[in-house]
Amino acid sequence: MNTITEAPASKPAKLTSKQLPKATPWVVAVASIIVAIVISFIAFGGFNIPVVAVLAGLINAIAVFAVSASYEGRRKAVDRIATTIVTSTFVLACVPLISLLWLTASKGGAAISGDLLTRTMLGMKGVLDQQYVAGEATLAGGFYHAIVGTVLITLAACIISIPIGVLTAIYLVEYSNKNRLGKAITFLVDVMTGIPSIVAGLFAFALFSTIANVLMPGSAGIAKTGFTAAVALSVLMIPIVVRNTEEILRLVPMDLREASYALGVPKWKTIVKIVLPTSVSGILSGVTIAIARVIGETAPIMVTAGFAKTLNWNLFSGWMSTLPTFIYDSQLRPVSPGAAALASSERAWAAALVLVALVMVLNLLARIIAKVLAPKAGR
Repeated sequence: MNTITEAPASKPAKLTSKQLPKATPWVVAVASIIVAIVISFIAFGGFNIPVVAVLAGLINAIAVFAVSASYEGRRKAVDRIATTIVTSTFVLACVPLISLLWLTASKGGAAISGDLLTRTMLGMKGVLDQQYVAGEATLAGGFYHAIVGTVLITLAACIISIPIGVLTAIYLVEYSNKNRLGKAITFLVDVMTGIPSIVAGLFAFALFSTIANVLMPGSAGIAKTGFTAAVALSVLMIPIVVRNTEEILRLVPMDLREASYALGVPKWKTIVKIVLPTSVSGILSGVTIAIARVIGETAPIMVTAGFAKTLNWNLFSGWMSTLPTFIYDSQLRPVSPGAAALASSERAWAAALVLVALVMVLNLLARIIAKVLAPKAGR
């Protein structure tokens, strides 16, 4: 008589037999940071963010591998160490950005005031900075003229470069079919992407100086204006706008275009009604990247617009300052040398904070506009 014997229970798989509690990686990470901070104080005499970040990453990786290998096995430990390395690399990549923002916010926030935002450097004298450093007066001067210059020059550069960049991208995607002209434009865009900013400034200044000399001999100096600076920045913006817009337009499904053509809609109307509304979110993101790229440029503005201590609303006449050139000039040529140069440095940090805030506001506005204009489901 055959009897059915029960098979012995199989051993649980090693991958599922033991699992560290979900909180373990976080506990190890916090412990690693604490140990790194202690080492930083002992070895370097204080809290050093880059040192703490590197040490914490290394200690965390070693600790996670050791704990996981002893409890879960080597295979699971290798998986955890790979995850830890990738996560730690991302965190380390964020450290310089966070450190930069923290330094700008701390130094700029301590110096910024309503007076700095509403006054210019007209009539500034070294004695005023000396009185401020001695504690006898408040920080004089301001960079209202630089804020206005930054906004006007960047706006003019956008008016020039955005239409040219978007239309060029539309031609490359919708009309060129990789013909010779399309290949030539693509090559030029690639070359322009790598042009140093100072070269763009020299090009714009040389162009308008030549035009001014032809119209009025001996008047090359009048070419140094805010509009010349805007042209220089547009040379830097156009290739970025073209590249980003081209990539976004290529992501629009061909089925949408073909459905429109099947209904007898002409090509230009398909682009206006189908392609552009579908890709407006990505186009705005690309434009924002281009603006953020040029709004902090210093070299081309120095060459084309110079330095100004007073407010100038006219893009076509006179020198004009921007926030980057104001920061550079304040650090390079303080109003009062020596100990009183601290006042110029504080004005520079406050201007840097405003510049960062402008870029952040632009990014936020671009996201809001893109969300509003993005095509809705079922429409």
